[in-house]
Amino acid sequence: MNDNDPPLGAQAPVLSHAQFVSWLREVAPYVHAHRGRTFVVGFGGELIEDGRLDALVHDLSLLQALGIRLVLVHGSRPQVQKLLALKQVPARFVGALRITDADSLECVKEAAGAIRLGVEAAFSQGLPSTPMANSRIRIVSGNFVVARPVGILDGIDLQHTGVVRKVDIEAIRASLDNGYLVLLPPLGFSPTGEAFNLTMEDVAASAAVALKADKFILVGPTNGVQSRGGELFSELSAADAQRMIAAKDIEPDCEADLAYLLKACHGGVSRAHLIPAQLDGGLLIDLFTHSGVGTMVTSGDLEALREATSDDVGGILRLITPLEVDGTLVKRPRKFIEREIGQFSVLEHDGLIFGCAALFASPSGQIGEMACLTVHPDHRELGDGERLLRRIETRARAVGLKRLFVLTTRAAHWFLKRGFTIATVDDLPAERQGLYNWQRRSRVLIKSL
Repeated sequence: MNDNDPPLGAQAPVLSHAQFVSWLREVAPYVHAHRGRTFVVGFGGELIEDGRLDALVHDLSLLQALGIRLVLVHGSRPQVQKLLALKQVPARFVGALRITDADSLECVKEAAGAIRLGVEAAFSQGLPSTPMANSRIRIVSGNFVVARPVGILDGIDLQHTGVVRKVDIEAIRASLDNGYLVLLPPLGFSPTGEAFNLTMEDVAASAAVALKADKFILVGPTNGVQSRGGELFSELSAADAQRMIAAKDIEPDCEADLAYLLKACHGGVSRAHLIPAQLDGGLLIDLFTHSGVGTMVTSGDLEALREATSDDVGGILRLITPLEVDGTLVKRPRKFIEREIGQFSVLEHDGLIFGCAALFASPSGQIGEMACLTVHPDHRELGDGERLLRRIETRARAVGLKRLFVLTTRAAHWFLKRGFTIATVDDLPAERQGLYNWQRRSRVLIKSL
């Protein structure tokens, strides 16, 4: 034990352990959801220039250890630019595309080769007491991308600048099936043996579409997708993103990245992410927390308010168990939830349940009980509780109920603000009066529908 360490029985380590266990339990659903999935991750040469490669590799090695199938695509713009300057080769562009003549192509190939060796070396680290200890990650790279020349733009021949024509998905999938991490450079090759300089974003988005990846992730220089007014969007549907681009309401620095996210979504990738490279651990935060970082573009709605099914039992139990432990909710066994699952409505976000409520109609009158109204702590100020309340009220009216009652020990004020009035146990249906728990002394509130 270090002299500066607190005693083993001190409170600080106990709290630290409790926080660690709580965190590990919270991320468990994401671990299950991501295992066996295919993610395509693209990152620019700027990240390497800034000395952030090792940190990213540590995070990627963790994803690999958790059973995620990874295809990485690296960029090389600043490295190519340095080589061009060193060899006194002029850099020429048409818009954002580099004109790649023969001398420039040699610089592109030299930069890509050096970066490949650097990435492979980073994944080969294995010193004890480091994030890479015992990782033993194997990397494969090769001629997986077939390209064609861009051709002539605005009367200028871009020469060896190309775009992706085809991705060898069979070879990539075989490598992933054998436990390899696949690394793709921003280079492509033609059937005639020519090499072409490609953009990292084009290679990454094209690979994600061809592989039908579960996620396409760009680790970029911005904080995410922002409007021209500076508003940062944590989530966008593909349709909303398309409208914003058409309205020219996107910050120019992130417009190109957003276009590639949309390319992936339109090609069948359900989730496309733009994550800030400058945030250490941003990849892990985005994948293993509910709020994430940066911007996620989705091909459809991420969030759904719907009736529960038997598949939701586990999610409901994870949500309500902490409130049962602290006494906010009455404990309900798993068998009860399974039996009454049809009475529950749930709020789902990206496959995870973060809110629920149940309606139990009384057999003796036109009144029903709303029970188990729960919202994850991260959403309690966002109006989701009211959405669930409205859903239960709609369901109650649909079956002919005229009144709704709740029993609560801690949320009476919340219900009073939403039209409920204080009542007594005598106002409950006869069968519910007999089940009233006089030890909890829950307050009774009723609302007319």
